[in-house]
Parts: sequence; C-alpha cells; structure tokens
Amino acid sequence: MTVDTRYAHSPTAVAAMDTAQLRAAFVVDDLFALGGARGVYLHHDRILAFGIVPIAEAIALPNPDEVRAKHVLQRREAGILNVGASGVVVADGTEFPVVHGEAVYLGRGADGVSFRSDDPADPAAFYVFTAVAHKAFPHTLITQDDMNIVEIGSPKASNHRTLHQCIIEGRTPSANIAFGFTTVHAGSTWNTMPPHTHDRRTECYLYFDLAQEDRVFHVMGRPDETRHVVLGDRQLVVSPSWSVHFGAGTGPYSFVWATAGENAAYDDMDHVRVTDIR
Repeated sequence: MTVDTRYAHSPTAVAAMDTAQLRAAFVVDDLFALGGARGVYLHHDRILAFGIVPIAEAIALPNPDEVRAKHVLQRREAGILNVGASGVVVADGTEFPVVHGEAVYLGRGADGVSFRSDDPADPAAFYVFTAVAHKAFPHTLITQDDMNIVEIGSPKASNHRTLHQCIIEGRTPSANIAFGFTTVHAGSTWNTMPPHTHDRRTECYLYFDLAQEDRVFHVMGRPDETRHVVLGDRQLVVSPSWSVHFGAGTGPYSFVWATAGENAAYDDMDHVRVTDIR
C-alpha cells in the first residue's frame, strides 16, 4: 500500500505552473495497480481516495498514518464505485456484491472493510472516496435501480450525457460526500458544460471506461485564467473549490464525480458563462 500526499495551492500559484507542475499538484495517474491498493491524501478538504484492484486475495481497506485513526473510517465515510468487473465489498460483516457501475456507501465508523474480485482473471476495480464525517449514516448498496438517473445536455451542444447520482441528499444520505458518475453519449465530447465552480467544496474526477488510445482534455483554473491537463483511463484529477472543472474527450468515456467540504448539496454551484472563460 502506498499513499501520496498533495498539498493545497492558491489560484496565483496555479496560474504560474507548467504542465509537469500541474500534474504533480493535481493529477494521480497511477491510483490503480493489479493486486494492490494505492491512495492519495489531499489537503483540499482532507479527502483521502484509494484505487483497489484485488486479484486472487481480498484486499483490506488501508489505514494510512495520515488519518491517525484506529481504522481509516473511524471518523470518515466513503463512497465506492466499481469501475472494473464484478466483485464484493465487505463492511462490518456484511457483503455487498457490486458489478461494473454500481456503488456502495459506507457510513462513519465502518470497520472490517475489504474488497475482492469474483474472477481473478477479470478483476474488479474499486474507487474509494473518503471524507471526514460528523455523523454516521447506514451502509448502503447502490444499484442502478437505486440511483437518480438524469439525462442532461444535448447532441446539438456536443454535451449529451447521463448523470448517475449515487450519494445525494434526498436519496442515499451522507454527512459530507456527494458522489456519482456521468457517461458521455456517443457523438458528444464535453462533460460538465456549461461549467461551474463551488467555492464550498473540493471535487475530484476519476475518468474511466476510456479506450487505451483515447484521452480527456480536462480544464481547470479560474474561469478567466484556465489551464488544462490530459488524462487517460482510471486517472484522477483534483479540482480546488475555486476552480472550474470540465473537459472534452477524444472517444467515449465516463467519470466519477465526488465532492467533500462545507456541504453535500448537489446543486450548490456557481455557474460560469462559456463566453466568460479565458
């Protein structure tokens, strides 16, 4: 198990960064490793995220020293999405079977958390997003039937996409996390367009289901001082609360969106007009 640490950066600092510096500050390109667990600890809203790919043996959720806890979810909650083949999440003695594109919410205090694949030759891949929680909510398996699924955008605007809301107010509750994923329709390229910021919480994007030859050009920075990074399959990018976050892909793709911070209200966002982006 390895855990990387990323520190917070100001808009002024980001405006002066070159490509390598931007990637070192905000991109995690090696979160998923066969048979292993890797993590990143963000000083942005104290987010801790993992990529876990079990093969023959189950893998326990790591407890890195960064959280200084008896177990990693002692004071945290987690949103989990399986971006690989079918597998199982275990927490407090309960098994949650999850196929590709299904999720699990684990409330504050969850212990004995582990992950396994149904078929070692075609392993599951679990993205685990954790944040500090002030209250415990029930562990929940979130199948496609349990998600709030919304069609947004349009082919005319090249941003037709399906939004899968997994952990949101009014459906699966949480103390701090809003969590789901979006699939961009064939023939469209743009995600989160028109864009927005939300100054009260940090958002992380994990891009997945990209072909090996495809990439997403992800835009970040202040609306009037944007930068971009280029991401491949199962790569993660951090969006500070002051930053826009949108992108365009060269082929079909999906991405997990997950936030933590001041509140968990999905619609707490400050919209940015496309004509104001620089």
